[in-house]
Amino acid sequence: MAAVMAVTVTGGAGAARAEAAPPAPPVVTRAALDPSLVAGRGADVGFLEQEAEQATTNGTLIGPGRTAYTLASEASGRRAVSLAPGQFVEFTLPAATNAITVRYSIPDAPTGGGITAPLDVSVGRRPARTMTLTSQYAWLYNQYPFSNDPTAGLLHPDWWITECSCVPAATTPTPTITRPFRPHHFYDEQRMLLGRTYPAGSVLRLAVPAGSVAPWTVIDLLDSELVAPPRVVPVAANVLAFGADPTGRRDSAGALDRAIAFARRTKLKVYLPPGTYQVNRHIIVDDVTIEGAGNWYTIVKGREVALDTPAPDGSVHTGVGFYGRPASAGGSRNVHLSGFAIEGDVRERIDTDQVNGVGGALSHSSVDGLYLHHTKVGLWFDGPMTDLRVTNNVIVDQIADGLNFHTGVTNSVVRNNFVRNSGDDGLAMWSEKTGNAGNIIDRNTVQSPVLANGIAVYGGTDNTVSRNLVADPVREGSAIQVGSRFGAEPFTGHLWITENTTARAGTYELNWNIGLGAIWFYALDRSIDADIQVVGDHYLDNTYNAIMLVSDWPVKDRYSITNVHFRDVRVDGAGTSVVSARTAGSASFANVDARNVGAVGVNNCGSFHFTPAGSEFSLTDLGGNDGGWLAPWLLPNTITCDDRPPVVAPPPPSSW
Repeated sequence: MAAVMAVTVTGGAGAARAEAAPPAPPVVTRAALDPSLVAGRGADVGFLEQEAEQATTNGTLIGPGRTAYTLASEASGRRAVSLAPGQFVEFTLPAATNAITVRYSIPDAPTGGGITAPLDVSVGRRPARTMTLTSQYAWLYNQYPFSNDPTAGLLHPDWWITECSCVPAATTPTPTITRPFRPHHFYDEQRMLLGRTYPAGSVLRLAVPAGSVAPWTVIDLLDSELVAPPRVVPVAANVLAFGADPTGRRDSAGALDRAIAFARRTKLKVYLPPGTYQVNRHIIVDDVTIEGAGNWYTIVKGREVALDTPAPDGSVHTGVGFYGRPASAGGSRNVHLSGFAIEGDVRERIDTDQVNGVGGALSHSSVDGLYLHHTKVGLWFDGPMTDLRVTNNVIVDQIADGLNFHTGVTNSVVRNNFVRNSGDDGLAMWSEKTGNAGNIIDRNTVQSPVLANGIAVYGGTDNTVSRNLVADPVREGSAIQVGSRFGAEPFTGHLWITENTTARAGTYELNWNIGLGAIWFYALDRSIDADIQVVGDHYLDNTYNAIMLVSDWPVKDRYSITNVHFRDVRVDGAGTSVVSARTAGSASFANVDARNVGAVGVNNCGSFHFTPAGSEFSLTDLGGNDGGWLAPWLLPNTITCDDRPPVVAPPPPSSW
């Protein structure tokens, strides 16, 4: 792990030993941005975000940096603070607070599996309380689907890798691959109720004890919150009456089953009072309402359990989760889950495992106000199903997706959810085998997806992605993707992508060795030709391109991307181009304003035939495109192909 830190932490030793200055005034951000830049976009959450790099510390600043497999790249805003034992970071609370969330990283064990280490939490002169940090749910390595073993050799030596620009198994002499290979998923977060309410202006200190076993502790940010008292549901099937153990010592799965059965017979709700309930398998739900006292107070927590024989769906483990009946069995209806946390125990990615927080098929149902932590996917729905509302949830530290509408999900809404540190797409609609239709992903915040995209739409009909905030995607994806891939059904009807903001996106794609766009359209399985309207989006501080349209090289002469229309879009900062076209097809642009563009406004490669007639991709100027990025000489299809121009880092985004 010392070798990993050598390439991921920067900063001078002098800074690490300096005495801290007086407490800094609070700087509240949203996705490490000035909140005025994202007003009306992203989730409306109950907490206030403060970045550690803007607090008072005697530690070492790390970052900024956007290179994958580094601690800086996975930090919110691409910066954080590293503390040695004996060091601290102090936050001035911006509002009355009785609860905090700390996003952090500590080292893995030398052979994997994680360690635990203390962090002292104190406010003002009051005695410190200890938060026990762990890296047991962090630190993945190697190639997909990844490993927990930092000493392992390549999982797929027959795959091409960027590190040697070769296929190791087919290369002589065999290249030397540094271990640990591709460390990632460094961060985790923990919550703590402070036991009392502290007023605005109080100083909260996070300090690493001098005797900590962790040689370094990285603090990324603090979320502070004023949590309401526990909710009481007096007329309900209280799980305590059915034998549930709120101390978490005994398994409560059977008690929950009995309470659900009774509630269905008597038309009552099920109530989970404050407490921790041990549940180590799926709770099957149908025609029932289950309410907790609030997700800070009611926690349903379980171990991941190996199955004696694989389940029919291929699962080799089970674990805590609330599941509707499978769609093949008719699915579930009229299920309403709210006000509790689901704490899983998933530490490895096994794609066949159903170890998600919420799953199955839920029609005419709702999931509201849950906190989902350490499951494989927060919410994974296998349709066909219809009319689901997923609202006001916090979905963090997942091994794979935050949420996925998979196969035939229709007329459903994902609104006002907060997703951070997903191991795959933050929010996805995947029309595998059966198309999704009529769904809305609206006003969500997605931060720091470690792999893939913030929001991804794979096929489907008449779907909408609106008013979301997506920040800091790391690799093999970007902020928003429209993808004809993964066996998805075609895009038909329309796709509206409206009034979204992305920050620090447009990542580097290590397999192609090029930069992506903050929003990117990918024709891999078939052409994309539905009516796609991108209206009112803001793409801020893009590492490479703001917009990309691409087809993979083996299919570049078969598939194209057409009928995409951009209007009223702002681009504030692009390390390379506003638009990168690496496909045949076309797009139109109206009132697309751009500034701080590092290279030529349009990188137009088309499908790489470079014909005398110009590129196979054409751009239509519908007027009002300010900033000089869409100059007349670029139209309609001038070849300007340069996939790897020098990157000019843009200045921080500012008000337009």
